[in-house]
Amino acid sequence: MYHIEFRHDLNLLDIKWSKLFTAQEVAAYARECKARFLAEGFKPGYLLRMDMSASSAQPQEAVASFRANLGDFPKARRIAIITGSAITRLQVKREMTQPYLRIFDDATAGLAWLLEAEAVEAQA
Repeated sequence: MYHIEFRHDLNLLDIKWSKLFTAQEVAAYARECKARFLAEGFKPGYLLRMDMSASSAQPQEAVASFRANLGDFPKARRIAIITGSAITRLQVKREMTQPYLRIFDDATAGLAWLLEAEAVEAQA
């Protein structure tokens, strides 16, 4: 239903969803994300790519559970959301209002945008 990968070489939390969540599944997902974030030694300011291309807009109960269970998750520096679905894009825009978030149709383009900032910062 989801895959979580911590890429230390890129300071990237890379997540891929493959189905719709129930509220209970969100709670378990949130616990795993938080525990692994700490275990992996990640800190606020990481990059986040969330590939939602294999799932669609989440049910409202799941959305409420995401808010309740992940509202205190450490803040990313940049977020790339991957989805080709117009409905999912609207849901993401409504729920995730961070100014450092962009939505892409393609996972490679999302990663390129995330890493673009890293290259600029390294040159400075």
